[in-house]
Amino acid sequence: MNETRTYYRNKVVSNLYRNLLKPVFFHNDPEFVHDCMTGFGAFLGRYTLGQRMTKSFFDYENSALIQDVLGISFRNPIGLSAGFDKNAELVDILPSVGFGFAEIGSITGNPCLGNAKPRLWRLPKSKSLLVYYGLKNDGCVAIAEKLHDKFFTIPMGMSIAMTNCEENLVLENAIKDYAKAFATMEPFGNYITINISCPNALGGQPFIAPDKLEHLLDTLDKIPSQKPIFIKLSPDLSNAELDALLDVARRHRVHGIICTNLSKKRDNPKIIDAGIPSKGGFSGKVVQQLSDDMLSYIYKKEGQRFILVGCGGVFTAEDAYKKIRLGASLVQLITGMIFEGPQVISQINQGLAELLKRDGFANIKEAVGVDSSTH
Repeated sequence: MNETRTYYRNKVVSNLYRNLLKPVFFHNDPEFVHDCMTGFGAFLGRYTLGQRMTKSFFDYENSALIQDVLGISFRNPIGLSAGFDKNAELVDILPSVGFGFAEIGSITGNPCLGNAKPRLWRLPKSKSLLVYYGLKNDGCVAIAEKLHDKFFTIPMGMSIAMTNCEENLVLENAIKDYAKAFATMEPFGNYITINISCPNALGGQPFIAPDKLEHLLDTLDKIPSQKPIFIKLSPDLSNAELDALLDVARRHRVHGIICTNLSKKRDNPKIIDAGIPSKGGFSGKVVQQLSDDMLSYIYKKEGQRFILVGCGGVFTAEDAYKKIRLGASLVQLITGMIFEGPQVISQINQGLAELLKRDGFANIKEAVGVDSSTH
């Protein structure tokens, strides 16, 4: 691919998004805009012409970005985080947008309407979103039916969680719910993510308690699977809490950690918008340093014991590269795409290739963890 042509293509698309589309989008309700764009993306994905047109605007390839992680081939390290494509509506178009992988969900054992609206807010000064969806999704049975005849051209992860309902305030019910979602979605994903860190469900985050996580993983270990399994953690954990969860993870079928989910803390100095609702969790730049700190801490403590995925505040190639150098093999985003435009995926990947070349790395794997020395 011609690097100069790609650079200027991305600049043109970026200017169109920033000056034309973004003002319109940001003038309207964020959930309404999300639903419209999801519908439009699903429409494009249904047709070969739509896929090809999208690819011509957004795709980028470079051999330095290709890597094998846990037996899965990734064409680049930039993925769509769980929380955007809740019901697997975009699996046909996401490869054309330039993603190296994507994560569906989170998917629960039963259908879930989520929390009452409004449940999504933009924080433009903080370059963040405040999210209070509450695990809205169609449930594992309906989503599995949607995926049963799909062929993925990039790796797809299945993020599972417990249904947001009163019945799951009982621990055993919550574990059965996870198990149902895991067993139902396991055949479809290239990997499975166990989301124990949604800040917006009834009962909070019970499985950040080590004894409860142990109980959950004991149950999930019994479900046959050869797929890599990740756990998605909260950015609000102390190092002591994180150590306790890592101790549990080492004893079970856990191959990787996603750092991180949304933050609930309101005292973060990165929050500079006024009038913040009291509910919901923060994404984007508010979470960036928390994510980076956790990546570095785990990589220093565990080395390559777990594959790490960096998620939080990725808007540029430099943001992604920092996470990779701290220990992330893969990087996920949502908020950066909403604020910068869909061409940012290509811009980040092209920028990563340039940064690798600048620093003398032939492949992305060589940069993983170079800024986080292991013991």
